[in-house]
Amino acid sequence: MSGRPTQRQVQGWANGLDAGGERIGGRFAREEPRRRAVGYVRGLLSQTERKSGWQLAEHLGDPTPDGVQHLLARADWDADAVRDDLLGYVTEYLGDPAGGLVVDETGFLKKGAKSVGVARQHSGTAGRIENCQTGVFLGYATKKGRALLDRELYLPKEWAGDADRREEAGVPKAVGFATELVLARRMIDRAVAAGVPARWVTADAVYGSDYHFRAAVEGHGRGYVAGGRADFAVRSGFRQVRAKALLAEVPADAWHRLSCGEGAKEPRLYDWALVRAPSPDPETSVRWVLIRRGLAEPDDVAYFAYGGPPGGDTGRPGPCRRRAVGGGGPL
Repeated sequence: MSGRPTQRQVQGWANGLDAGGERIGGRFAREEPRRRAVGYVRGLLSQTERKSGWQLAEHLGDPTPDGVQHLLARADWDADAVRDDLLGYVTEYLGDPAGGLVVDETGFLKKGAKSVGVARQHSGTAGRIENCQTGVFLGYATKKGRALLDRELYLPKEWAGDADRREEAGVPKAVGFATELVLARRMIDRAVAAGVPARWVTADAVYGSDYHFRAAVEGHGRGYVAGGRADFAVRSGFRQVRAKALLAEVPADAWHRLSCGEGAKEPRLYDWALVRAPSPDPETSVRWVLIRRGLAEPDDVAYFAYGGPPGGDTGRPGPCRRRAVGGGGPL
């Protein structure tokens, strides 16, 4: 959208927010947190520079952040039920059979050791080991828009096995240790079960390098394009090799120069090649390794796991279909 929104558009957005508030209203035991929840969302969408408790309380006209903090920490409402309402809402307004589910995680830097799940662990936000929480998220993207669908907080082993720490922080007994990969698969399972229409799942190398993650997506009948580490295992003919070993097998005429999007000054061009790898059941899924090579720096190479149902988009991707290497199939 270009230019300033019209008054009619703004009013439509406001009415939509009110309708969303009515949708989730039954998940709150009392009127006050129900009203404050809608106000809290308004505050997050506002032009308030910072979204801390004090700033959001000021936006809501509250003298202190006590009400906002009570909503987030102590009020009686079912966050998972609201999540389920969100799945339905997004499906209704943004749903598209060609849409994609997007998996990613992020770290929240923390001081101290009281916040649930906080530990010394790798933070993608900081790019190093830090004292932080780690959240795994599932997004949804279609030509109609983008939205957050689901979230899971990673609970490290030192938290999962410490009964006193769990009780003090209020961690439910049903919540046990699960890796980020398992958390991501659970969220995809929920989205599929809720009927969120999606043809694709995409993720970074943390997930794309894991065979069980890729197999779980295939089991849902979805395609995937996910980053892969250079050493993730793939099958080539009757042998298992590392993805980086496939680079030397790509003929010169199998590379195709394509843009992966607009850069600050010009399109971001790379050379791309596609290598087929064996699939245990070609009737239900096909598998490929997509290789990307930098133009100015040929040693700048990235690998992607690509697969899904045969035929359609995953039968042979895009412009690369002119020359795919190998006849067996990847991964």
